[in-house]
Amino acid sequence: MELDLSILLVLALVSLLAGFIDTLAGGGGLLTLPALMLAGLSPVQALATNKLQGTFGSGMAAFTLWRRRRFRIADVRGAFLASLVGSALGTILVQVMHTDILEILVPVVLVVIALYFLFSKGAGQVERAPRISDTTYERTLVPGIGFYDGFFGPGTGSFFALVEVALRGRDLITATARAKALNFASNIASLTLFIAGGKVRWWPASCWARASALTP
Repeated sequence: MELDLSILLVLALVSLLAGFIDTLAGGGGLLTLPALMLAGLSPVQALATNKLQGTFGSGMAAFTLWRRRRFRIADVRGAFLASLVGSALGTILVQVMHTDILEILVPVVLVVIALYFLFSKGAGQVERAPRISDTTYERTLVPGIGFYDGFFGPGTGSFFALVEVALRGRDLITATARAKALNFASNIASLTLFIAGGKVRWWPASCWARASALTP
């Protein structure tokens, strides 16, 4: 199925808007995933194609924050690998699930995540003392969120940041910076496996990436 120029233009505009939403609060995938499915892509193709924008955006953000010394690579190495593994497992599962199940599951999860962002406006704004150790965090929560990103995705960066603040006692700026690095890990693992599985639609994906380059 080929997408005509008007549809690609709409997808690029949606991606641009989603990029700004991701920059401000996260959850831009709540726009891009439905847009891709309305354009005629299957749920798996939409998830896979959306990963290119996510990988490009989180990668650029993580690199910028690293250059500004908001986090050190040595401090996120273990969590980065855990996010990679969790995301890989989620991506493998979503590619082997029956299409009929995904056609029901994806819209339901979209609604649930949208409600989360609607009713949790103060999430991640309250700093707390660490409640769990680095080891527990890297072996349970990070791969769990990574799995969610590989399987579905929208809001992953916000979830990483929220957990960093609420359970690891990070300040919000540090938590956000680390979240970008971990989100990049989950995105790159997922995108690699989606490409290997032939699920990425490259024309809309290229529009996603080009529009992402215009967002701050």
